[in-house]
Amino acid sequence: MMTMSKKAAPLKHLLAAALLAVAAVAQAGEVKPFTADYQANYMGIQGIGKMVLAQAGGNRWRYSLDIGGSMANLNQTTVFEDSNGAWRPISNSDSSELLIRRKQKKATYDWSRGEARWSGDVKPERAGPVKLQSGDLDAMLINLAIARDVAAGKPLRYRMVDDGRVKQLNYQVSGKETITVGGKPRQATKVIRVDGDKQEMLWVVDGVPVPARILRRKDGQDEMDLRLQTVH
Repeated sequence: MMTMSKKAAPLKHLLAAALLAVAAVAQAGEVKPFTADYQANYMGIQGIGKMVLAQAGGNRWRYSLDIGGSMANLNQTTVFEDSNGAWRPISNSDSSELLIRRKQKKATYDWSRGEARWSGDVKPERAGPVKLQSGDLDAMLINLAIARDVAAGKPLRYRMVDDGRVKQLNYQVSGKETITVGGKPRQATKVIRVDGDKQEMLWVVDGVPVPARILRRKDGQDEMDLRLQTVH
């Protein structure tokens, strides 16, 4: 019978630890359906928000955000493909109704041609085409990517192709904070991004597939604040 030497034992332990780490990362990035309910404040208007991730056939998923209030209604929906953890947008629709003002636009990401185009209420210079690169995300998918990448300890750098333009978005982890989710305190990782007079802050809780809070500010004033209540 062969016996393992004392020198080989540490190597076995290291390999086991590495396999566990890989499994944890894979689990953190796994796409699963969910419904998340939020308390929403949009441009000073109180309402409710709902995020839903649902299968759309094959390796495609539909990810939507609805915010409703007495004077405002917003809907954003992205259809994307998941190829072994690599996400790429296929289409995006965006509609909003604020008081009496209505806007609708749609994006199409044609990966066979390597370009994205926009239609609806868009300016001619924002209609595209915009050249696509591997790894490009739209604004909606970045919410999911941040929750996934914080859990996996990955860099929070994204190339966003949205609204007829390309923009590099870099987020920084600013530490841990305790926030309230559904009336209960939870420890969260706070992530921030500053762009001139705009600030974006997200709080990510372990095991939750979407940010537990999303806060966007301009000139020091809150534009949108979503606070997670339940997720299932």
